[in-house]
Amino acid sequence: MTARVDPVRLEILKNLFHSVAEEMGAALRRSAFSPNIKERRDYSCAVFDSRGQALAMGDHMPVHLGSMPMSVAAALAAFRSLAPGDIVALNDPYAGGTHLPDITLVLPVFVPGRAQGHGAAFYVASRAHHADVGGAQAGSMALAQEIYAEGIRIPPVKLCRDGYMDRDVLAVLLANVRTPAERQGDLTAQIAACRTGARRLEEIVARYGFREVAAYARHLLDYSARMMRATLRGIPPGRYAAEDFLDDDGISAEPVRIRVAITVRGERARVDFTGSAPQCAGSINAVEAITVSAVYYAFRCLLDEQVPATAGLLRPIEVIAPEGTVVNARPPAAVAGGNVETSQRIVDTLLRALAQAVPRLVPAASQGTMNNVSFGGIDPRTGSVFAYYETIAGGMGARPGRHGISGIHTHMTNSLNTPVEVFEHAYPVRVARYALRRGSGGAGEWRGGDGIVREIEFLAPAEASLLCERRRIGPYGLAGGAPGARGKNTLLRGGRARQLPSKVSLRVERGDRLRIETPGGGGWGKKRKERK
Repeated sequence: MTARVDPVRLEILKNLFHSVAEEMGAALRRSAFSPNIKERRDYSCAVFDSRGQALAMGDHMPVHLGSMPMSVAAALAAFRSLAPGDIVALNDPYAGGTHLPDITLVLPVFVPGRAQGHGAAFYVASRAHHADVGGAQAGSMALAQEIYAEGIRIPPVKLCRDGYMDRDVLAVLLANVRTPAERQGDLTAQIAACRTGARRLEEIVARYGFREVAAYARHLLDYSARMMRATLRGIPPGRYAAEDFLDDDGISAEPVRIRVAITVRGERARVDFTGSAPQCAGSINAVEAITVSAVYYAFRCLLDEQVPATAGLLRPIEVIAPEGTVVNARPPAAVAGGNVETSQRIVDTLLRALAQAVPRLVPAASQGTMNNVSFGGIDPRTGSVFAYYETIAGGMGARPGRHGISGIHTHMTNSLNTPVEVFEHAYPVRVARYALRRGSGGAGEWRGGDGIVREIEFLAPAEASLLCERRRIGPYGLAGGAPGARGKNTLLRGGRARQLPSKVSLRVERGDRLRIETPGGGGWGKKRKERK
């Protein structure tokens, strides 16, 4: 006999769990050291049940959130007897992580009312992109050909034991990064976020009792699964295939194929990436967690935003990502760009396939890249080492009935650009130009959003790296809409302009300017002359 579910209580618990993840994010943002986390908000927080199933996610980064369950699973597999006050840290893409700059902390939550010996009642996790984790180039996002050049690789380890930081583990981490004080500050902010989440869960249990909270956690998972099944039933049965391409891997000039076939049968779907390119020499390889995260995001977009983002959403969906391909790479493949660039292209390909099934629900392609910029060197103002990382917004794809939004982060990213005032205060740079790239959105009945022009002047020599996409293949339009303009990278030196490839590491000198022109979004529908 199925237990009766009170819909009011279900809604209350749904919002309480969500508020925990949101407050964790607020605590992390307020206490972090780096502009990448404080200003750009490149972090995510989530709440999990006793089996590591996601119960709630903050309104943070989709690429983080959909992949975080694998990090929690890796932590639980490595430490089956976590105690109160323990915190597990990891970033290894081949052991639950995504790419090395994303460090995840997992904390078990113990509450009264759970039987002794049954372990934690919940888990909370915080993930943040650290502006440098070592490696061959400052910012740890350079073009590389193996993971060992991308930074320090952290398998699941206990960063905290019994509530105290493990100084030996911390010392190893900080000895392998360029900005240890900033890294320690950001890690302690993540710890604060996890402890905030634990306290809030303890308060919820104290108010409602563990049995009821645990029961409604299960009901939330079941409800999300039912909502996804209902959505799948509304999609015409069939097989919907599509492919798209990454410009190149940075090592060769060959485009890299992402291919998907979505088969919908009743209330189930199979998402098969067979036919995607083999893993490549450059750093655009994605691990399985990234591919699953992109699938989670694309199908989540088909649901009403009020449906809780839990692990239940994936129950009716089977994901096939063949090992050894660019969507499920194996060690020692480099993966820095898989998290940021390949995730975007996977989403573009998924949406292109879904547009065949539900054309009025799917937008044209957005910019399809995060336009990763990283650099570092010695700050002449202080004599200290600095390392910086950011992503730059672009154009959103148009959708039926609405133009695309200009200058916005889309799909797998949900961050902000660093404010000019903070950027210039914290680093030896000057922002020479920051503006919308007018006319870069694709034409159509509904126009794609415009990209951005961001031009940075260096006031000190530095190592710089770009990891970008959509420089050769523009974001596609749909239903007759035109593609968005391709992006462009330019180095300005001594009055001369040199076009740069989409993926490059280079030495910049004082007075050099780096101009990033981000892609526009694709248009939707054939253009009508009378529409303004």
